Amino acid sequence: MWVTNGRRGQTFLLIAKTNPAATPAHRGISAFVIEKGAPGLTVSRDIDKLGYKGVETCEIHFQDFAVPEENLIGGEEGHGFKHVMTGLEAERLNVAARGLGVARAAFDEAIAYAQQRQTFGKPIAEHQTIQIKLAQMATRIEASRLLVYAAARRKDRRERCDVEAGMAKLFATETAHDVSLEAMRILGGNGYSKDFPVERFYRDAPLLMIGGGTNELQHLIIARGLLERSKK
Repeated sequence: MWVTNGRRGQTFLLIAKTNPAATPAHRGISAFVIEKGAPGLTVSRDIDKLGYKGVETCEIHFQDFAVPEENLIGGEEGHGFKHVMTGLEAERLNVAARGLGVARAAFDEAIAYAQQRQTFGKPIAEHQTIQIKLAQMATRIEASRLLVYAAARRKDRRERCDVEAGMAKLFATETAHDVSLEAMRILGGNGYSKDFPVERFYRDAPLLMIGGGTNELQHLIIARGLLERSKK
């Protein structure tokens, strides 16, 4: 389920349990590179989503699909979980950066509109309530940017960054949701229409809070990482 570009992609990473009896259970997981074309792999349907309409998300069906031994990543069984966890750090940074982008795009629309739209003879940007909203939105965006950059620097240095990536992903994606909603409120009825892109930002933001590990899971990852570091 939830295979991005599943219909158009030709090469995939497949995670499979190759040793169900292994303890702990994650040691029985292996990773494979697989390709379309061999019998037994079909794209069964496209999943209709709330947002992110620019890319297909698919369900892929396997039936007696054989994978050659040489397609095993790393050449050893039981290391699939490690490969996945290493990739998740990069994925969470990617999702965090996308959240930052969505938030910034929504803010840019809101601040531009607030300076053009007039009520009671002046731009709504001159009303205190709108100014407070803009200030809060911009502050959260800047905090998100700093978190994303800090986590990315650790990743570039090949340092462990599960806590930092989790913080960046959690904060930036929640910011994307909240800022896009505030942008919609600033635009009023126009924000709810497809005449402006804000409604799309609002529909795209929820996926970021789910993908790469839900934000509820990020709380646990951050807390456990902090507790682990405090013992050293």
